[in-house]
Amino acid sequence: MTVIHMDQRQLANRWGVSEATLERWRSERIGPRYLKLQGRVMYREKDIEAPEANCLRQSTSGAVKESISSS
Repeated sequence: MTVIHMDQRQLANRWGVSEATLERWRSERIGPRYLKLQGRVMYREKDIEAPEANCLRQSTSGAVKESISSS
């Protein structure tokens, strides 16, 4: 299994937020989990997809209920 990583700039671009926002989220212990490797902040793609899935909506009244298949 290949683990895909993103740096702070890539995640900021993906989510349309500033890098400063990601830095603030880390200091406030909110936002996605991250790795600190040799002084660099990295995000695993699977840790980014989890909060994205939690934000999916079918309508204004509720979240999408997805079935997760095990592979």
